[in-house]
Formats: sequence, structure tokens, C-alpha cells
Amino acid sequence: MNYTIGDGMVTLALAGSIIGYLYMKHQSRQKRMEIVHRERMAAMEKGIPLPEFPLEPTRERRPPDPTVAPILGTVLLSLSVGTMIVLALTLEAPSHGFWVAPLPFTFLAWA
Repeated sequence: MNYTIGDGMVTLALAGSIIGYLYMKHQSRQKRMEIVHRERMAAMEKGIPLPEFPLEPTRERRPPDPTVAPILGTVLLSLSVGTMIVLALTLEAPSHGFWVAPLPFTFLAWA
């Protein structure tokens, strides 16, 4: 298999974005810990009880949005049917049978 410079650039971009995300998450956690430490030290100097801060903020649970499934179904259906039409019109004779490749996404739209 022959790889091109573009394949390497895409791989590097994906790896860099994952590492960057993890670094930013680590930095935000580190800053939060520093703030909690400063506030605890200030409370100790003043002689007041130490405040208890959660290390991880609690996430608020929201009820699921009922409009997400129909929108996702519409997007999947339109993209897969459009892709099948384009493939049926543009593929050459030897690979003409591949126009049904997006069919699983069409079925996902109805699920």
C-alpha cells in the first residue's frame, strides 16, 4: 500500500488534536486544583473551617431531547439516498454495483 504526504499530514493532525485536547483538559484541571488550594490556604490562615470543593464539577442531567432522533434520521436518509443516486449515475460499468454501499445508513435513518 502506498501512502502519500497527505495521509501523513492527516494522521499528524489527528494525533496533534487528540494530544492538544488532552493537554488542555489537564491544564484546566491543574488550574482548578490551584484555585482550590489557594482558597483552602486562605481559609486556614483566617482560622475558618476548610471549605469542601468537589474535584470534578457535577454535571447536570438533562432529559433527552425528543427532536434529535427525527433530525438525525432525516439527515442520514437524505445523505445516504443522495450518495446512492450520485454513485449510480457516476460509477463505471465494472464497479456499478457499489451504488448500494450507503444502504446501511438509509436503514439507520429508519431505526
